[in-house]
Amino acid sequence: MKRIMATIAVFALVGFCASGCGIVGLAAGAGATIGVAAAQEGGLKGATTDVSIRVAITDLWLKHDPNMYKRLTLTVREGRVLVTGAVPNPDMRVDAIRLAWQAEGVRQVINEITIDKGGGVTGYVSDSWITGTIKTHLTFDKYIQSINYTIDTEQGTVYIMGIAQDQTELDRVLNYARNTKYVKNVVSYVRLRGEKPPGMLPAADEAPPKKAIP
Repeated sequence: MKRIMATIAVFALVGFCASGCGIVGLAAGAGATIGVAAAQEGGLKGATTDVSIRVAITDLWLKHDPNMYKRLTLTVREGRVLVTGAVPNPDMRVDAIRLAWQAEGVRQVINEITIDKGGGVTGYVSDSWITGTIKTHLTFDKYIQSINYTIDTEQGTVYIMGIAQDQTELDRVLNYARNTKYVKNVVSYVRLRGEKPPGMLPAADEAPPKKAIP
């Protein structure tokens, strides 16, 4: 099972080529994706682990209730899982978080799931515009390493996850988000480089060795 999940993770990381593209295009796309992953804090190994976690949680959601997968969004960084979206009832929210914790490698699950208020297509378009606008600002700001940030917007609330090089960079990121039109609230789950977020479990290679039983 682990070998199958690893294979899926590699394909998810590299990306599938659309129908009709050539071998050269596939190789170029794979190289670019791997290059981006390697440039991020945590490198290629961390990115691969995060992809594996995403695949595992997605599989759990689909098996439990396909509607859960349709309604929720996953953001995974360094084993930290941020779940956003709107569901029709509290039970689905509880189940989604419970299943997320079951994926191997998860170090923290952040629950930002809301109960559906019927935002509809208009709300989705507005959220997409907000996310795109903030990403554009970060990309073209030479003082921000935009590759280390993930932006997700739900019902006008912007969720930011990633790693800031220092407080000054983080402040710049938050200012862009707060000053973007239609934004109602900004929630930051960004950690400063070298700091560990509260509530985050240690990675497998950081866990203390088990004591031998006499």
